[in-house]
Amino acid sequence: MNTRHQDHLTDQFARRLVARLDDANQSLPHDITERLRAARTRAVAARLVHAPQLQVATGMGIQNGVGVLHFGDEGLNLWSRLASVLPLIALVIGLVCVKQIIDDNQADQLAEVDTALLMDDLPPEAYADPGFLQFLKLGDTFTPSEKQD
Repeated sequence: MNTRHQDHLTDQFARRLVARLDDANQSLPHDITERLRAARTRAVAARLVHAPQLQVATGMGIQNGVGVLHFGDEGLNLWSRLASVLPLIALVIGLVCVKQIIDDNQADQLAEVDTALLMDDLPPEAYADPGFLQFLKLGDTFTPSEKQD
């Protein structure tokens, strides 16, 4: 927005300057006014040629009054193309490693549960009983020392 405001102020200043120069131009001789007109034409032509070159350097340009983007080779050789693909490859490798670690952790957790089930005194069918699950949710009111008494 600030750039637009500055452009607007610059255009306003230029218009006022042109108006004052045009007023002063009325009293000048014909040969001087013709030289000024030719110089003005050259300046406007140079400005019009200069602006698209600046925009083309940034990947944007104007063709037939329409803004266009230029996607060219940009001088990329094999190594720079490979270097631009390396971050993507590193990301994919990182995601595969994270998935492998998560899968290993889940397998370890399942193995711990299976080991606890197989080493426990209760049969595995007891864990499927809804009453036993309710017993586990309420807390362990039964201690091994009471079992031996």
